[in-house]
Amino acid sequence: MNMMLRRLKNIISENAITIILNTHRTLPDNQKDSLLLKNLIKEAETRLLADMDKREAESLIQRLRDLEETIDHRQNLESLILFVNENTAEYVRLPIAVEDRVIIDKTFATRDLIRAMHMEASYLVLVLSQQKARLIKASNDKVIQEFGDPFPIENNQMVNRAELSNASRLTNLISEFYNQIDKEVNQLRKENKLPVLICSETSQYHEYLKVADEKNSIYDQCLSGNHENAKAHHIVTEAWEIVKKHVIEKNNARKAELQKAISSGKFLSDTNEIWQGIQQGSVQTIFIEEGNFQPAKWIDGHITYVSPEMRNGKSVVDDIYDELIEANLRQGGDTVFLPKGELTDFNGFGAVTRY
Repeated sequence: MNMMLRRLKNIISENAITIILNTHRTLPDNQKDSLLLKNLIKEAETRLLADMDKREAESLIQRLRDLEETIDHRQNLESLILFVNENTAEYVRLPIAVEDRVIIDKTFATRDLIRAMHMEASYLVLVLSQQKARLIKASNDKVIQEFGDPFPIENNQMVNRAELSNASRLTNLISEFYNQIDKEVNQLRKENKLPVLICSETSQYHEYLKVADEKNSIYDQCLSGNHENAKAHHIVTEAWEIVKKHVIEKNNARKAELQKAISSGKFLSDTNEIWQGIQQGSVQTIFIEEGNFQPAKWIDGHITYVSPEMRNGKSVVDDIYDELIEANLRQGGDTVFLPKGELTDFNGFGAVTRY
């Protein structure tokens, strides 16, 4: 997801179409997802035909329909996002709830990608024993996938009884096995540096840490016990209780950062001041409440809000907050999404400056 975000946020084109919709994991609910997507594509079609040359519009509409045909709704998670322009046609499934909408702008709407990365706790669970290792990707308390090849990895070295009776040799064999596992885990983490929660006997957790190359990626607590043959969803349900505590601590730290900025005068709440700060590279973090969207127009270089009813109008930016979030990312800033009501005094949107 990190690579997709880096790629998409740098694409600028006249008609960048983003279609965002809630979906379902299971039957019969996911049978409705196809109809919702068709309706949203129809909405995009109507807007494109109204705002641009018919031939160009029909080309983009066909790209949308072609992408639609590639989507297997039986594989859906909580939401689905399509990104289409004249050179791009791809989609991503996310494990978060979204607001169904169509955005047509000069950039793709990547806010929900960012939110999925920051609000939802994605992590890996390494189910570890001296005999076998499994690897599960999770988001909050949900299983995203259990990895196949090379997992599960079996310890085929521990077959010689004479070697197993030698305590020193046994320790070395286990260390070699754990080192092999660690290399495979970090290979899978190359694209997305997810943290790892180890599920094992406590003693084995500490043995693994001795050989781990990236110790800072591993949670400082393990899910103790032998879960070698447990169902993935049972493991993740237990794992989430540990990960959730870390998420709460992290979110509380970010909220404390916000309160400190407000009291020290490093907080901006005026949208145009935030935009100027982003251009100058002085904005570090944007704070925004979940579900907060604002259509706007650029008038003489300034942001002017318009009513939600005008969102589909020509020259209207569907969501100015998304534009600012993306611009700040390009400047090396970040974003924190807060629950509704956390920024009521600032209309649900603000920024912390670097100095």
